[in-house]
Amino acid sequence: MIIGVPIEIKNNENRVALTPAGAIEFVKNGHDVFIQHNAGVNSAFTDEMYIEAGAKILPTIEDVYAKAEMIIKVKEPIEPEYKLIRKGQLVFTYFHFASYEPLTKAMIESGATCLAYETVEKADRTLPLLIPMSEVAGRMSVQEGAKYLEKTFGGKGVLLGGVAGVLPAKVLIIGGGVVGTEAAKMAAGLGADVVIMDIDLQRLRYLDDVMPANVKTMVSNEYNIREKVQYADLIIGAVLVPGAKAPNLITRDMLPLMRPGTVLCDVAIDQGGCIETTKPTTHDDPIFKIDDIVHYSVANMPGAVPYTSTLALTNATLEYGIALANMGWKDACNTYESLRKGLNIVDGKVVYKGVADAFDLPYTDVKEVL
Repeated sequence: MIIGVPIEIKNNENRVALTPAGAIEFVKNGHDVFIQHNAGVNSAFTDEMYIEAGAKILPTIEDVYAKAEMIIKVKEPIEPEYKLIRKGQLVFTYFHFASYEPLTKAMIESGATCLAYETVEKADRTLPLLIPMSEVAGRMSVQEGAKYLEKTFGGKGVLLGGVAGVLPAKVLIIGGGVVGTEAAKMAAGLGADVVIMDIDLQRLRYLDDVMPANVKTMVSNEYNIREKVQYADLIIGAVLVPGAKAPNLITRDMLPLMRPGTVLCDVAIDQGGCIETTKPTTHDDPIFKIDDIVHYSVANMPGAVPYTSTLALTNATLEYGIALANMGWKDACNTYESLRKGLNIVDGKVVYKGVADAFDLPYTDVKEVL
């Protein structure tokens, strides 16, 4: 199969979808790998490193899309790429369709096969291709939240861990999955007073067992959220409904309950956000204020740490990419249920129910396209 890896052109997206080590594995399996010139340079991988791995370099993004049978990316295609994607081409990337209707409609019109990292799901319901970036984003949410709590960035001027004689900051984390767990570990490690909420009692029992003493667990419901936002210095939205739009758990009318300079970090923004007042921001312009509440909602947080993120992503995606290339997407998806769950749009048909429901589109059972 012919594999293409274009430069990511989303704002400040410095990751690349494939490392030279990953390229070697595709070449060893008999596939041709084409990398766009300088696609890996922001992740510290040069064209020469890819050439040594057996890949070939193409000068433009148009060349890569025109050549490849399977496009491997990091982030969803943005508008300039829509016209480059053709019927029958396999695109393997993070799509997050349910949060953006124009992308969904563009991919329907393209006739391409869209296999989304974020909905590849194992039998135990874990999301193996979402986990590594969720780990990065969860840890970064505390790092960024601590920064924007500084007065110079519009925050309260609170040090997350406090000092002797001064109480630490209060951190509220809504969602006890991978993002929330990693955020809690980071915030606890910095000495903050942490509350993590989830609707799953079994998950809360687990977190209660493994977290340090400065992390408390609490059932997530509107009453408890309204109570805790009044005292929190940093609030992290870490809610995920796989393949579907995130619910708004912090609503506009809760903002007046918060103290000026509180920081909201919405890690769920890729899925539409779990805070009603957030909107996607960029690394160039990461925050905005509403009612003196700082909102941080960068849609590609791991793009700021591309070396770590690229290695972590390729570690997770490589075995699935090799299976798709070796077997073809239909046979691979028939063989592996986890990959089958990654199919979102095939030849103009929406085959993932969460996406169809998000925009009231016709839904086709994935078995029909296989």
